[in-house]
Amino acid sequence: MTIALSKLVSFNVKLCEIADRKIFRSSKKKGYVSQLSSVINEVIDNCKPCSVLEVGGIDKPLLQRSKNIKYDGLDIEHKQQCERIYDNFFVQSIEEPIRNSYDLIISKAVLEHVRDNDAGVKQMYQALRTGGYAIHYLPSKYHPYSLALRLSGPKLQRRLIKILRPWAEDETGYPAFFNNCSPEEMRKLFKSHGFGSVKIIPFFRANDYFRFFLPFYIAVTLWENICAKLKWETFCSGFIVIAGK
Repeated sequence: MTIALSKLVSFNVKLCEIADRKIFRSSKKKGYVSQLSSVINEVIDNCKPCSVLEVGGIDKPLLQRSKNIKYDGLDIEHKQQCERIYDNFFVQSIEEPIRNSYDLIISKAVLEHVRDNDAGVKQMYQALRTGGYAIHYLPSKYHPYSLALRLSGPKLQRRLIKILRPWAEDETGYPAFFNNCSPEEMRKLFKSHGFGSVKIIPFFRANDYFRFFLPFYIAVTLWENICAKLKWETFCSGFIVIAGK
């Protein structure tokens, strides 16, 4: 049964690739990863030397150690590589007090896994120096993928990932709470803790999560295209939040 289902998933993935080329002619616009990197590097270039804290990067960091930055990491788990990747590494939640001060605090697809983002944003504000920035990418709670994730729960999610998205098994499966994880909620949350400027950059492409079944993939892609065309920020797939202190 599992083998047959795996073959069916592989077949649907190939069909989705064909749909991308023949029907949707997938946009070559800059994705969130390159956009996030661009925004982060712009802040670093204007602040040398720059003290940076990455939240949740563990052994897959957004940056590399450099003489131009003091690069610390923070996560709830630790791996041996962390000592090589970062100048300092702290095992704790972002919800807890941060011991050092920084010019820049960054993360990618982490805040949806934080149970209490109100506490997390408060700690970030206190740890940032005046003129510093918090820059994060996170998926939006109202995208079909996020809604499905919240309905399934972490245990069922891990089982389904092995079958429906085996190529992403090592990168997903952590409990996701999506606390305040919408553009409007995050905008209000950062401002409520004293951030003077908050900018949101929405993205409308996360159909890859539905490649296991062509009809789902087509439906979600059409929905994303409508939301992007009408600029429905609430229903974006994810967004970058840039908050300045």
